[in-house]
Amino acid sequence: MYTELSHNFAYLFEDALLKEIETIGVFKQFKAEDTIIELGDFIKSMPLLLSGAIKILREDENGEELVLYYLEKGDTCAMTLSCCMGQTKSKIRAVAETDVSLILLPKEKMTEWLSSYKSWQAFILESYHNRVEELLEAVDTIAFLKMEDRIFKYLKDKAMVNGNDELATTHKQIAEDLHTSRVVISRLLKKLENEQKIQLFRNSIKVLAL
Repeated sequence: MYTELSHNFAYLFEDALLKEIETIGVFKQFKAEDTIIELGDFIKSMPLLLSGAIKILREDENGEELVLYYLEKGDTCAMTLSCCMGQTKSKIRAVAETDVSLILLPKEKMTEWLSSYKSWQAFILESYHNRVEELLEAVDTIAFLKMEDRIFKYLKDKAMVNGNDELATTHKQIAEDLHTSRVVISRLLKKLENEQKIQLFRNSIKVLAL
């Protein structure tokens, strides 16, 4: 585990902090589509992502979901720190986009390290900044982009975090992630294909213009 830690975080954390993380962290693995954090959970630990990608979603009162952003290796979810420190329930759902390996850190250490390691403090502040930027981008996307552009951005982002321009996804899944109807998605995907931005297959979509 130390090798993976060093590979992902040695440029951020001093050796003493890496060794603490190795000692107290709990290593976990998840398969694609596994739920990692559920809405309403009391969060007692914060994840450090070693490999793979995680999809962060919100859900409305009718159970409709909306993708907010993705976490990739080397990231953490700053929202979990807020929930841990405030002892509040999770307001997001975290789902494995791909197979994922991560380390869970107990909340007691997360706050302790803020004062004992400057590198940890800088990492948490940077994580907050990045997540706020991504949330603002999500708001801008919903408010200002046409649905056609939202779909294409969604596909490009998904291809990027998967490291593959051919995506095994369905029209129904895209509709759920973007909080719209499958009929609308199917019509606009065909339009994007006619514009040679994507190529549609029976059970996958290839992104042509990344």
